[in-house]
Amino acid sequence: MIHKKTRTYIPADLEIKWETLEPIYQELLNRPINSVEELEQWLKDGSELQAALEEDFAWRYIRMTCDTTSEELLQSFQYFATEIEPKTAPYNNDLNKKLVESEYVSQLNEEKFFIMLRAVRKSLELFREENIPLQTEIQVEQQKYQSITGAMSVHIGDKEYTLEQASVFLKDTDRSIRQDVWEKITARRLQDKTVLDTLFDHLRALRHKVALNAGFENFRDYMFQALGRFDYTAQDCYAFHAAIETEIVPILREQAHKRQAALGVDTLKPWDMDVDVSGKPALKPFNSGAELVEKSIQCFSNINRYLGERLEIMKDNNLFDVESRKGKAPGGYNYPLSETGAPFIFMNSANTFRDLTTMVHEGGHAVHTFLTADLELNDFKHCPSEVAELASMSMELISMDNWDVYFDNEEDLKRAKRDQLFDVLKTLPWVAVVDQFQHWIYTNPDHTDAERTEAWLQIYEPFGAGFADWSEHPEAEQNLWQKQLHIFEVPFYYIEYGMAQLGAIAVWKNYKENPEKGLQQYLDALKLGYTKTITEIYETAGIKFDFSAGYVKELAEFVKAEMDKI
Repeated sequence: MIHKKTRTYIPADLEIKWETLEPIYQELLNRPINSVEELEQWLKDGSELQAALEEDFAWRYIRMTCDTTSEELLQSFQYFATEIEPKTAPYNNDLNKKLVESEYVSQLNEEKFFIMLRAVRKSLELFREENIPLQTEIQVEQQKYQSITGAMSVHIGDKEYTLEQASVFLKDTDRSIRQDVWEKITARRLQDKTVLDTLFDHLRALRHKVALNAGFENFRDYMFQALGRFDYTAQDCYAFHAAIETEIVPILREQAHKRQAALGVDTLKPWDMDVDVSGKPALKPFNSGAELVEKSIQCFSNINRYLGERLEIMKDNNLFDVESRKGKAPGGYNYPLSETGAPFIFMNSANTFRDLTTMVHEGGHAVHTFLTADLELNDFKHCPSEVAELASMSMELISMDNWDVYFDNEEDLKRAKRDQLFDVLKTLPWVAVVDQFQHWIYTNPDHTDAERTEAWLQIYEPFGAGFADWSEHPEAEQNLWQKQLHIFEVPFYYIEYGMAQLGAIAVWKNYKENPEKGLQQYLDALKLGYTKTITEIYETAGIKFDFSAGYVKELAEFVKAEMDKI
């Protein structure tokens, strides 16, 4: 069994409620600091408190998403969001002030504390007391997305399926089956279209108010600061979108033409995009969640023994919930447990190839959690998404040479690798669309639902619109954005997938050229947590933090060449 780190400051049996927390905050706030050593100890004590709070919140979130039908679990989550966070926020701000105003802050090791102090100063700059209740309301409201989508299911034959389970039928070689299931899934999503539109309108209004309160013209500009985007601008994002449109979309259009010819259809419909063009049944790399976990442990062990041992530790400590079921929130995530030093992996497996890639993706995040567990301060572990997603997306590619544990025959293994590399390229336009759509949403805060729909289509079409013919299903195309959890729950957290995808291709390129060195550079980068700039972390991994058109072209050509070799 793994055990939480021994607490040296807060009580071992601390109950997370405001009555027990406030005296600790008061002590930290009032404690005299008379040397740089005392300042460092004060930081460690504050870090211990933050880790305990983060882990408590993590378990409330995990349990709620594992069962969105439980009123008790929802209330437990909402208790933290409404009773703990609003009360800790002003104290955290005051503690940040105490830190930056300390006469000893200049004596802290600049190299060690630069990133953390930069974030603290930015947080102080953005903090507004009047935003606390708004942020609490946002936290509670955005969780409604999980409950609404977690309740979605369809009947196929005489059986009920979650949408994740039903999507398996979109790989069926019988086109009529695919169409029937796609139409059922789409109809079920459209059933809640108005409910989700209303929810999103409310979230958009709340977020805009937060931005105005903090002195920004719009929520986009506020979020670029709040997310600590010190390394690039909104304009850089638009340039990245343009590079993807120029360099990636033509490759995918060419692939779509090949798909159409292979399937022998006049036009590709939305239900034609996931079926294997070889005419073979969908890949089935495992038969149950337990088998997925076991095979993934073996896959990671074959790359490096340390990696496999991390997943083994998680299995032994019940830190997986991988099978899809009704009432479970959609999607997948790796949630770090700040005191335990291990993570929890949540996903919705329906025994498909996509679930394999989700597992190795989340497994990359899990390894990152373990590698940063012993960093001195909790803040050092708070990696920006550009780094966090580099960990996961690189693992998807690094693990490919060991996917023989999932597939018995060479042909299936080749199909899997081809599908994965195609997905790597396919990810980029969707990332560009979701990101550009959010730029539009929040820089046009007073838009109507009709204007939002029009903007979505204008953004989606130049990126290929999924390379399918939507003419008979316009409402489905207009509503596609509602599938993306990030838009509702973690706004602007999406462009990072594109940046990290480029980084992951470069990591994989290094790994293919020299597996031992490539893997070591990757692990060395992850061990840094967030103690260096994004650029420095990427350099440690042996790659560039670059999303220029030239770099996009270079890496896309590498992936295309690798696809052609398989």
